[in-house]
Amino acid sequence: MIKTILFDFGNVLAFFDHERALRQLLKHTDQKAKQLRQLMYLDDLADRYECGQVTTDEVYAIACKHGGLKCTQAQFVHAFSDIFRLNVPIAELIPRLKQAGYRLVLASNTNDAHYSHYREQFKDLLTHFDAISVSHEAKARKPHEQFFAHTHKMAGCEKHECVFIDDLAENVAAAKAFGWHAVQLTDFEELVPQLHALGVLAS
Repeated sequence: MIKTILFDFGNVLAFFDHERALRQLLKHTDQKAKQLRQLMYLDDLADRYECGQVTTDEVYAIACKHGGLKCTQAQFVHAFSDIFRLNVPIAELIPRLKQAGYRLVLASNTNDAHYSHYREQFKDLLTHFDAISVSHEAKARKPHEQFFAHTHKMAGCEKHECVFIDDLAENVAAAKAFGWHAVQLTDFEELVPQLHALGVLAS
């Protein structure tokens, strides 16, 4: 019997658009989009930030030094973080699952700036969650086993009583290897039958 449902954040609870951040940040630098994209998203800085290995202060300093940014840290954080848009069908499913008695846990690869932004932007939705696990606190990102072990401490049940929903196949495979049930979200209309097959029913 499923007791706990764990949700990824990006492209599950909410969609994100890094290009939106780049467009905003490019207003504060003479660098080209390709150079800034490489620094902020394609080199190892993004992974290190999401694993809690560098702070927001340090990322801002790197962006100024190597990305040529000329803006305040507050301007940087806002431009970098204002990238999320609610996934409405999932948002409507969450309170129904909560009302049906499931424990809900958010399991997100994210950094400090993004997390601070979206927990305020989606604070009403996040009140339905019993616990939140984020990679920069776990010091590891999905699909690393360390992230799943950190998150499972919040599940409140056995591994076989958990189901995890993520948009990436590699994360779903890793969750299954860890011992959870897992479903890849590709289309909301396909998600509900998959949850029903595991015995998950929303009120």
